[in-house]
Amino acid sequence: MYYPSFNIGIEEEYQLIDPASRELLGYVTQSMARERMVVNERAPNADLARLIREGAVATGTPVCVDINEARDKLLRVREQMLELGVAGGFKIAGAGTHPFSRWEGREEMLAQYRQMAEDAQVVARRILAFGLRIHIGVEDRDLAIDVMNTIRYLLPHILCLSTSSPFWQGRDTGLKSYRAVLVDSLPRTGIPGAFASYHDYRSYVDTLMRTNSIPDPRRIMYDVMPHYRFPTLVIRICDMTPSYRDVLAITALIQATVAWMVDLRQRNMSFRLYDRILIAENKWRAVRYGLDGNLVDFGIEQQLPARDLIRELIERVEPMARKLSSWHELERCFTILERGTSADRQLAVWRASGEDMRAIVDYLIAETENLA
Repeated sequence: MYYPSFNIGIEEEYQLIDPASRELLGYVTQSMARERMVVNERAPNADLARLIREGAVATGTPVCVDINEARDKLLRVREQMLELGVAGGFKIAGAGTHPFSRWEGREEMLAQYRQMAEDAQVVARRILAFGLRIHIGVEDRDLAIDVMNTIRYLLPHILCLSTSSPFWQGRDTGLKSYRAVLVDSLPRTGIPGAFASYHDYRSYVDTLMRTNSIPDPRRIMYDVMPHYRFPTLVIRICDMTPSYRDVLAITALIQATVAWMVDLRQRNMSFRLYDRILIAENKWRAVRYGLDGNLVDFGIEQQLPARDLIRELIERVEPMARKLSSWHELERCFTILERGTSADRQLAVWRASGEDMRAIVDYLIAETENLA
């Protein structure tokens, strides 16, 4: 009986912050597709650009065999970022959006969307948003598609735990993940449809390429999908999260959920498939209310508190987490449920400070720098 490796890869996007104004200066992306981090062209200063070019931010081998190795590597990456900040005179923050920086005049900052600008125009140009992407090793491509089809249902639950973008251009949006709104405005994003096989999925990709809809598979950015290059399933729905411990908790939950889906399939007990328009209803609830709202349990067609359904998910995947030796990280999800997400804490800081946006940035910097 075949089982995947369930290897882990974590990609984060770090905001570079001016310590005086708290304005967004730039951002750095950690990517498994490259051997080194990539900084946007509007670097805070020439020294930072030189450090990046000369490889001062080497990420090393991106694939981690388990959550413990992922922890060590994630901590090292963040230590490197803090060292760069000292050298370059800037601060590091992690969140789905910057609370008050504006996108106008910063379009060149978003290198990964630059090529889309001609097609999507202002939709792509206005995206000033930062994500957390989790890769889980599922080497059999048909199995990866099966897991993609089933795990879609639980993506809103995962998003609820990662929300960290309640503010946009100096305003309280009333949402817990405004980043999701920005990203989902792009084509070929959001909850994907179901596919019968990997061949079916590749036929879809190839059709888009043959019809000049996309130049390459990188333009497809669904919330979950098989990576175009690596033998992984990549989950892209999460906001960038300041606390590295929250990142590891969410990563462990995703890994254990993927393992649960594989285990169900191996025992011919596949999770029921739901149409993406139903899953999209729950995603909207996660975007709008986060942990404070209700999600719909479509199996019984009732809405229940998001926290209750997430606790149920954690209980379901606990046996898999223990087999993967990741329970010590995953159980921190209970802390997030009790304490609230980064979005909840940002809102609390904002209210306590008399609605001072700079105080939110200070909170995000402190959370990101805390490696204890």
